[in-house]
Amino acid sequence: MSTKELEQKYELAVYPRRDIVLAGGQGARLFDDQGREYIDCASNVGVSNIGHGNETVAKAVYEQYLTLGNCYSMFYNPVRARLAEKLVNLAPGSLNRVFFCNSGAEANEAALKFARSSTGKPEIIACMRGFHGKTMGALAATWGPEYQKPFAPMLPGLKHVPYNNFDKLEAAVGEQTAAVLLEPVQGEGGVRVGDRQYFQKIRDLCSDRHILLIMDEVQTGFGRTGTMFACEQLVPPDMLCLAKSMAGGLPMGAVLCNDRVSVPLKSHTSTFGGNPTACAAALASIDVIERQNLVLNAKTLGDYFQEQLRRIEIQKIREIRGLGLMIGVELKEKAGPYVHKLMDKRVIALLAGATVIRLLPPLVISREEIDTVVKALKEVLAE
Repeated sequence: MSTKELEQKYELAVYPRRDIVLAGGQGARLFDDQGREYIDCASNVGVSNIGHGNETVAKAVYEQYLTLGNCYSMFYNPVRARLAEKLVNLAPGSLNRVFFCNSGAEANEAALKFARSSTGKPEIIACMRGFHGKTMGALAATWGPEYQKPFAPMLPGLKHVPYNNFDKLEAAVGEQTAAVLLEPVQGEGGVRVGDRQYFQKIRDLCSDRHILLIMDEVQTGFGRTGTMFACEQLVPPDMLCLAKSMAGGLPMGAVLCNDRVSVPLKSHTSTFGGNPTACAAALASIDVIERQNLVLNAKTLGDYFQEQLRRIEIQKIREIRGLGLMIGVELKEKAGPYVHKLMDKRVIALLAGATVIRLLPPLVISREEIDTVVKALKEVLAE
């Protein structure tokens, strides 16, 4: 049986599939099982910030697995300790503690629990069009009946307000509000960039009302937006949720917390959270980002990418928006057909809602590769 036939036969059908088999990758390129080459503008939904096939991460994983592959956090471990220190040193504001987990949904799930534990209050305010994961707590914070309806009823205590609208958020705050959970850039919601004044007002409100501000940087973290963390361009949070690109492609997540966060012993743990293999991969991945100046790369190439996209004079385009190498092309019609046509042009892109083409290339993409993507997009939109 072929790869597609095996997956169709044995896997639960919960993923919408594209009709290609990806078999390899190098840098900002992917290769299918027929040997065809694609420019990657999806990065496995923001995972592959340092590109594919990075030898530094591969070596770190190999050496660590042979040394000690896993170590539950009831024991101390030097690799985990070094990564915790590194993250705290990178973090903005007063974030000084780390909880390790395995994914973005787990990070947001933990943050919701930590907010309730720390404040003794049950309510969380999140935003319309926000996406925070699909575990039960994170799903309640995620906007959209298409995700929630099969698993209703949702966790109580979640309120949703419009993004970038401070008056609506302020009106939703009450005596039982524990936290506000926000993305600095809404990814799944259409690549919508947070307004700095809006975030500053929320930061002031949270500080005044003893409410925790949680930033979901699962997709925006580790250089994607032109700073190591997007909140550096906005305001410091009380909790910072990370995952996706953190460990160079290995499953890993984390919640960074300040002293306002308090969690009882044994109340929230993770068997694989902070395992030495993933920690070694994360240290290596962060080292690559720093040594290769990929944060600056995201800023300069992101500006270049958006500039080239804005030069496309086609009436189907409503707006180009983004931050760094997190870019949305909003159309005046459904974007799905154009994402599939881009694959025929050997470009892999994503959707962000019904009308937005989302571009999340590895931060190692070149100007020449960007030019090829822009040319392909122009051609498919002209059809």
